[in-house]
Amino acid sequence: MWAYETSFYQIYPLGFCGAPFENDGKLEHRILKVIDWIPHFKKLGIGAIMFNPVFESDTHGYNTRDYKKIDVRLGTNADFKKVCDALHKEGIKVVLDGVFNHAGRGFFGFADVLEKKWDSPYKDWFNISFDGNSNYNDGLWYEGWEGNYDLVKLNLRNPAVTDYLMESVKFWIDEFGIDGLRLDVAYCVDPDFIRRLRRETPGWKEDFFLMGEMIGGDYNRIMGDDLCHSATNYECYKGMHSALNSMNLFEIVHSLLRQFGPENWTLYRGKHLLSFVDNHDVSRIASILQRPQHLPLIYTLMFGMPGIPTIYYGSEWGEKADKSQGDPALRPCFDEPQWNELTDVISKLCHAREGSKALSYGDFKSLLLTNRQCIFERETEGDRVLVVINADENQFHADFNARAGKATDLISGAEIDFGGGLDIPSYTAYLLQI
Repeated sequence: MWAYETSFYQIYPLGFCGAPFENDGKLEHRILKVIDWIPHFKKLGIGAIMFNPVFESDTHGYNTRDYKKIDVRLGTNADFKKVCDALHKEGIKVVLDGVFNHAGRGFFGFADVLEKKWDSPYKDWFNISFDGNSNYNDGLWYEGWEGNYDLVKLNLRNPAVTDYLMESVKFWIDEFGIDGLRLDVAYCVDPDFIRRLRRETPGWKEDFFLMGEMIGGDYNRIMGDDLCHSATNYECYKGMHSALNSMNLFEIVHSLLRQFGPENWTLYRGKHLLSFVDNHDVSRIASILQRPQHLPLIYTLMFGMPGIPTIYYGSEWGEKADKSQGDPALRPCFDEPQWNELTDVISKLCHAREGSKALSYGDFKSLLLTNRQCIFERETEGDRVLVVINADENQFHADFNARAGKATDLISGAEIDFGGGLDIPSYTAYLLQI
């Protein structure tokens, strides 16, 4: 699977393109801006763009009106096809956000129900009671997602609904050539529908990638041979920044051993979760970490651990934003990409991943662990990488069994000699390929 061997870049297009929050119905060709950023993507070394919602919606993209039409605030279907073609020409894959659990109040089927009530052919597309009322005083009650009534729950037990959604996915593949999907709130989506997606999509496009959003619980609920290929690794997302802020690397290494360790009982050994340090739903990592010196370290940790590393647009140069400021603050518009020392490090990490089979497929083994330092090994046949982190302000001397005396640091390109132990400077991370 191509997704296991590359780095992802996540864009929230309505924010990225500076679209108004409310759908004003005015056609603007904003999505073409993505084409201007392709040199940045190439320099960075990413292999796939994950677009959060792009289809016609009421406001933020997750309240879909029409699953077969690009949001008018972003442009036309032809505009988005141009973007996908330009990315594919440069070898960059395209993954879309599949919002299948719920639609918007403006969704054509729900609008029909509001107008015709019992007489609507779409009344069984949703979980509706005509004996109740809604927050919007519709004269009927309907199920909203987690109490959000602008998000109308779809009835995925109705074959007409699942057929419509499957037709939409086939349309995206045929029209735009997309390579995969992120399933929004996959923990709420009917597993039988996920199974159908997994069963049918490879016939429309070989190696079609499915990744599901999971906030907590057992990721195997939505991930497996007949389900999604991958799931969002929120446990390690929290573990990484929490371990660095509390100077307790035991926390993140405990999670990694629990998920990917050498024992047979570990939860996700041999699987490829989606790794991230921030995304469109949480505070930017530069606003969470208490020490700016830890920014390159947390990215090295993410690229070094098992999983598919993902960069959220703007965070590669250390952009800040706090969730308390509201979602729009997390999803800004930038006139152009920036480049600094952090971007340099992340670019080197992306390219290092391209040159190492161990970073994509290697087993996980902890070699050295203190509160402020850790060394772990990723090993597969013919390739071995040691991930080295010193989160402390002081140099650290590490004695450990490396089964070698020299290695190349994939970040700096320097040859590192550790025959008599390894002296790690303060706030330093290495990816040592042996």
